[in-house]
Amino acid sequence: MALGLLVLSSCLLPSLTLAASSSGFPTSAFTVPGAFPTSIYSKYYNNPTATSAQVQPIISDPVTHEIYPLELTNPDVIPTINTKDPHPLPPTASSSKLLQSAIAQVKSIANSTILNGTCAKCIASMEVAKFLALAAPEQGPTFAVELCNFFGFSSTCNATYGPHALGGVVTQVVSNADIGGLDGEMLCQNFLSLCPRPPTSPLNLTGWFAKPKPDPLPAPKTPSGERLKVLHLSDLHLDPRYSTGSEASCSSALCCRANNFNTTSPDTPVFPAPRFGTYSCDSPYALILSALEAIPVLTDTKDADFDFMVFTGDLVSHDPENENSREFVEYSETVLFDLIKRTLRSGPVYATLGNHDSYSQAQGSPNSLDSPGANQYSWNYDHVSALWEYEGWLNGSTVQSARTHYAAYSVQRSDGLKVISLNTNLWYRPNYFNYINMTNPDVSGMLRMLTDELQESEDAGERVWIIGHVLSGWDGTNPLPNPTNLFYQIVDRYSPHVIANIFWGHTHEDQHSIFYANNATNISAETALAQAWIGPSITPLTNLNSGFRLYEVDSATFEIMDAFTWKSDVNTFPDLDAQLQFGPTYAFEYSTREAYGQNITGWTDSDPLNATWWHLVTEAMEADNSLVTTFNTFQGKESVLSPTCTGDCATAKICYIRSGSASIGLQNCETGFGSVQ
Repeated sequence: MALGLLVLSSCLLPSLTLAASSSGFPTSAFTVPGAFPTSIYSKYYNNPTATSAQVQPIISDPVTHEIYPLELTNPDVIPTINTKDPHPLPPTASSSKLLQSAIAQVKSIANSTILNGTCAKCIASMEVAKFLALAAPEQGPTFAVELCNFFGFSSTCNATYGPHALGGVVTQVVSNADIGGLDGEMLCQNFLSLCPRPPTSPLNLTGWFAKPKPDPLPAPKTPSGERLKVLHLSDLHLDPRYSTGSEASCSSALCCRANNFNTTSPDTPVFPAPRFGTYSCDSPYALILSALEAIPVLTDTKDADFDFMVFTGDLVSHDPENENSREFVEYSETVLFDLIKRTLRSGPVYATLGNHDSYSQAQGSPNSLDSPGANQYSWNYDHVSALWEYEGWLNGSTVQSARTHYAAYSVQRSDGLKVISLNTNLWYRPNYFNYINMTNPDVSGMLRMLTDELQESEDAGERVWIIGHVLSGWDGTNPLPNPTNLFYQIVDRYSPHVIANIFWGHTHEDQHSIFYANNATNISAETALAQAWIGPSITPLTNLNSGFRLYEVDSATFEIMDAFTWKSDVNTFPDLDAQLQFGPTYAFEYSTREAYGQNITGWTDSDPLNATWWHLVTEAMEADNSLVTTFNTFQGKESVLSPTCTGDCATAKICYIRSGSASIGLQNCETGFGSVQ
């Protein structure tokens, strides 16, 4: 590979050390040197010592053996169309398939109870689109662009829905969807807001579980008292096209790009993009390297490895579809997994795909689609799985399974922990492909795989961690109800004796979710079964500080004993420009146990931060809303731009913490307070 070795010499040691924090870590803050560590790569397309531009390293892919060209990431020449690897179109339907589909759709419409007003018109229009997609799929993108322009859905219709953007995707989905049924209702509701939100479909679990839940449950494992160090990184969102000095307060799309500007001042930036990043942009190389330099110092792992690490997705920047490509995704995967491997002293890294790691709309299609749709994203599953094997994180049999299971996989560790990685893009609301056969909560088969793996672990007396990107619950705005409803029942069945912890990313915020027995019909400390940790992001997008987390984990129970979070104040980054002495400072933010556990009675330092503990935290929040203020502050990693949270917001926030599925969040909680962005 054309990659130099990183040398963490004395010049990269902390230039600022504060008094040790109450967390017990010897260093509570670390200021990264201002100069970019040029030894990180052996070759560059530009001068890497300049402060006026982000670096452009020459990257060789160890899987494809391709050297990525400068034009892929050149901030001055961003492509506006991807002709190299456009999305495939579905095959032309036969006359018999047209007839069968026509009959089925007429029956669906006849049985529908919602055909009135704008919703009825939307579904009827979707029917026209469906038959066009079946009979003449090549016209699907043109049809989408024409309707977009006619109804004014977007100001960039051709760039968004043309044949080299989402036009092929939309055509595939419409041709396969049950437009007269739930699929059509959800398409019209989610993407066009023309239908009311349908209720969660009834769930039939007959035959889903091979065995009933043990009663009584197996005796809990005895804690070892030995603690493992596990790093949680999420949402890096490297922007290799970040242009230092460009407009950071642009009027549309992703800012800090040479091709975007503020309409009030198109020739002169209103806010020039700082070298280390800003609140309205994704992570430049300089910010990513700063975080990776700070982590070993702050977590006290310069001379000792992390036991292992979880990465909960999103390597790629938030590019619009027309500026994205297969090559751009592969570049980001190659660069970031390589950097993680070379800069962090870590055991295996267990990773999952984020929604932006497969084009811009979380695209991932079920294997049940007709060819060529079934395998249209296999290139990504093949590439990322091969990188995980190349870095030494997964073995050959696990890699082969990941390639054929949407990059989802299961790893049985020698210490008794199983890690199951899910591709939760398959329940993400904006993923068009999830709007096919929506009455089936597991079209992809991923939740069937999860259930089987958990049953094997129950039989073997193993503990399990589940990792994914898109969270299953909170306020219900990100995931779809039907699949996350099924996921919730699976968690209920295998908790707390099998599932020890769940980890998500995606929101860029520091959040938490609790799962209860019987679909949360009784929310109490006695019914709390499992918990999900939603990791903070490295990227500051949008209006957030940059952060990461370390868990201390009991080596026998795999329960989390404490969690420590660090953050960097993005508001200070503009002051770091035009000098090379200092870079960003990452500082200790809080210990979870110390921040929330002061009012939890009967809980000792040897008791884990499990679902029961977290429910008691929410009860303490109800009694003292200042704890909600604390949670809200940490949610944005202490960003100066985070709004306050009182009154209805405080009540809603507690409700979100208690909502592990989209259905529960939408049913129980007031909307509008989910994010601090």
